[in-house]
Amino acid sequence: MDRKTIYYKFSQWVKLQPKAMAIVEDNRSITYKELDIMANAIMSKFYSKQYSAVGVIMNHSIEMIAAMLAVLKSGAAYVPAEPSLPQERIDYMMHTASVSFIITDEYCTDLPEAQPLCDRSVPDGAAYILYTSGTSGRPKGVMVENHNVVNYAEAFEQEFHVAPGDVMLQYSICSFDIFVEEVFTTLLNGATLAIPSKNIHEGSLTELMEFCERHDVTEISGFPYLLADMNRYQCYPSKLRLLISGGDVIRASYISWLKDQDLMIYNTYGPSETTVCATYYRVDNAEPLDDGTYLIGKSVKGVEVKILDKDLNKVGDGENGEICILGEGVSRGYVGNPAEQANFILLPDGRRMYRSGDLGYRLPNGNIAFLHRKDRQVMILGKRVEPEEVENVLNESPCVERGIVRAFIDEEGLAYLTAYFVPSHKNCRISRIKRFLRSRLADFMVPEFFVKMDEIPLTRRGKVNDRVLPVVMKEGDDI
Repeated sequence: MDRKTIYYKFSQWVKLQPKAMAIVEDNRSITYKELDIMANAIMSKFYSKQYSAVGVIMNHSIEMIAAMLAVLKSGAAYVPAEPSLPQERIDYMMHTASVSFIITDEYCTDLPEAQPLCDRSVPDGAAYILYTSGTSGRPKGVMVENHNVVNYAEAFEQEFHVAPGDVMLQYSICSFDIFVEEVFTTLLNGATLAIPSKNIHEGSLTELMEFCERHDVTEISGFPYLLADMNRYQCYPSKLRLLISGGDVIRASYISWLKDQDLMIYNTYGPSETTVCATYYRVDNAEPLDDGTYLIGKSVKGVEVKILDKDLNKVGDGENGEICILGEGVSRGYVGNPAEQANFILLPDGRRMYRSGDLGYRLPNGNIAFLHRKDRQVMILGKRVEPEEVENVLNESPCVERGIVRAFIDEEGLAYLTAYFVPSHKNCRISRIKRFLRSRLADFMVPEFFVKMDEIPLTRRGKVNDRVLPVVMKEGDDI
């Protein structure tokens, strides 16, 4: 198989269209050639040594993308983190990924004039390490290789026909798969990336749509909640042709108005471990399932999806089983060889398969329906959360003698967390517990509700008796 690297694919577009716009912001832009020159200048600052992993902790900007390209060209993997994450969480990620040094916004100022440098990247070399919630109580790093990303960029082009002239909105945080989709399906297919300012990103939907209008955005990939907001307020940029939903379940109510517009709307599915997406399904011209959700579709180019039983035998159409993924999207696995590495299986024919832990079934026409997780993992605002990880941190709080965390589903089918705790002293305050959690967890992982208990109810066997826990009911969003 003739595999390529991310930087090689990018460099081909630099040669083909050096003056074409690679990235636009509100007040500036950069061509493919200029972006390549900036990446070389950043790389020249650390080119004298060979590193395996480099942290990138930057605000979203042209320089951030150039820094990632510089790391990739050097043959290292970039490890991204938002500057707003708790410092303890950032430190843990950078330490476990064995990061040699960290590129920041300050690192990318006063860049030297650099000559073109040798491309050290290789197809099987690690491209990036993304951290997801882990059952062990600590986030786990997923290591994705260059050829995984190149295959996905090619799969994206095959399905959506992205090409020079297309403009993709860069809206996702850097530590999530959607960011990878936004950046690399754009720059590896000759299109343009549009990065809004932090104020716009944190502002209103109107401001975001106005930014998209100014820069002729044709593609938006986001969580289903972004589509739901666009649907609610009946707005989208006039040049938009493609809306992609990923990271969580999309419902018919989220696109009730959008589906009647002249847009292609897709539902996508895929764990970080299999490089962004493993399946696509067009929903603007499809009927939802009985529960108001949509199918997740068929496997993308270079990927095979199987529905298997607990013994890894294929199940028949319509029968429930675990969604298992093979092919070019399957990543190297986790940093540090945690217990979850067992979900990556080497088959007798030499291929590697990833057991997703998601349950689903296949229809006779080949499309796949997603059901739910096998374990307790849930999606909060489109991001994977292991309640066990949140529970472990809760129990480290000086205010908590014992605590548990449980996930529930609201009226719209969205997950939320509730923390039950026995306080360690009389002066315990919820504000102190929340402050402690936010010092170690991303904001979306902090439970929405807290219930003070005299004791955690147990069964006769000494396990938590979930049946008698008080449930805090949450009203669904009015979408």
